Amino acid sequence: MNRTINAPVEQVFAVLSDAWTYSDWVVGTAHIRDVDPGWPAVGTRLHHKAGPWPLSLKDSSTVLEMTPDRHLKLKAGLWPLGEATVDIRLEPAGPGATRVTMSEEFDAGPLQAMRNKVNDLLLHGRNTEALSRLADLAENSRVPAPRR
Repeated sequence: MNRTINAPVEQVFAVLSDAWTYSDWVVGTAHIRDVDPGWPAVGTRLHHKAGPWPLSLKDSSTVLEMTPDRHLKLKAGLWPLGEATVDIRLEPAGPGATRVTMSEEFDAGPLQAMRNKVNDLLLHGRNTEALSRLADLAENSRVPAPRR
């Protein structure tokens, strides 16, 4: 799944680097409960709540890999349903634009057994909406891009 966002890679990565915004753009995330200091350094976690109350689940997502302004790979937990690896890559796409590519694969738990066309369609719709929300945040962000 990919989308071009009308914001420079630094601005898009600034949104990804602000874990408190994840409930604004990650579809299904209801609330960010806490964020480890140093996010998005490898090994840091954001603690979230997903799903509607009273059925919401508390879990965390951990940074597996990170290259500033280019790449963020997360292990997203949603136990007891399972966990997924989410890979987000950023590439310059012309002046002031970024090509964002996001993939998500279930790795463990009951959700892993649901790999089929219906699940693929649901993930496609979820990730299309997530990238749309990320674009809105990055293009209209008040999050300052980090100085280099």
